[in-house]
Amino acid sequence: FKRLEPLFKTLAPEEGYLYCGKSGAGHFTKMVHNGIEYAMLQAYGEGFELLDASDFRLDLKRIARLWNRGSVVRSWLLELAEDAFEKDPELSGFKGYVDDSGEGRWTVMEGVERGIPLPAIATALFRRFRSREEDAFSDRFIAALRKEFGGHRPKRK
Repeated sequence: FKRLEPLFKTLAPEEGYLYCGKSGAGHFTKMVHNGIEYAMLQAYGEGFELLDASDFRLDLKRIARLWNRGSVVRSWLLELAEDAFEKDPELSGFKGYVDDSGEGRWTVMEGVERGIPLPAIATALFRRFRSREEDAFSDRFIAALRKEFGGHRPKRK
């Protein structure tokens, strides 16, 4: 690390790198970082979905800007949200399909191995899996049973 530190210092933003310890410690730290990112993205996504679904016709770009300037939830992710809403206010150019690159899975699996509960990260990971399903069997199953026990009308194809 000491031999390569001048390179890291040149390439990274100010205070943007850290020696975390023995071999693998940096990778492990980055893995956990990315797991946290999964949960943060999920929380932002849910919050903005609720704002969008309201009757108030809110300007989501302006809200992202406000929250990023004067709120406890400010972050680079909100800067990116502001940019995304600037380019496509309804996000209509996107399909609701979210890949996972593996770090969220690894983080959740590490939590299971160590007996550390990670419900927010696990939920965010599972929501990514769910985003890939259209007309999921489990949803059809639930709709069918609701019809059976409560007479609820299912939507038909």
